[in-house]
Amino acid sequence: MSDSRTVDAADGTDSGHTETSSSSSGSTDDELTASDSTGGRRDVVVPMRLYKTITVFSTLIAAVSILFGFILLDAATLEVSVLRGVIVAAIGVVGITPDQSLLSGLLGVAGLSLMALGSGVFILSSRFRAAGMGNAQEDSDEQSTNG
Repeated sequence: MSDSRTVDAADGTDSGHTETSSSSSGSTDDELTASDSTGGRRDVVVPMRLYKTITVFSTLIAAVSILFGFILLDAATLEVSVLRGVIVAAIGVVGITPDQSLLSGLLGVAGLSLMALGSGVFILSSRFRAAGMGNAQEDSDEQSTNG
């Protein structure tokens, strides 16, 4: 059974539009709502201007986060990195000399965290769509070969 629901961004309520495809198993609306709340995808319908803004800024944030995440990972693995030298010099101004293995670990965790943040922003932004946009999977004329 497949259930696809949309949420109106203006008031956060279900638009009432439900598309289902199921065999004649006699499922009720209560079962569809329960399955939707546990694992169904919920698209948020927003105006086109907001959709464009979300798409631009979420892509920018995701790309910059991934880029800086890789830069921090590079600084974590190379002890001769320019960024690592700048960080050690900045910490040295305060009067603290960081342990190299501790600094490598912190830079590595920070880099991976930035990469996860960028991925999460991009994934969350894919939930939004403008009014009138269909789901590419629903519009496909091809038959599914997934079983």
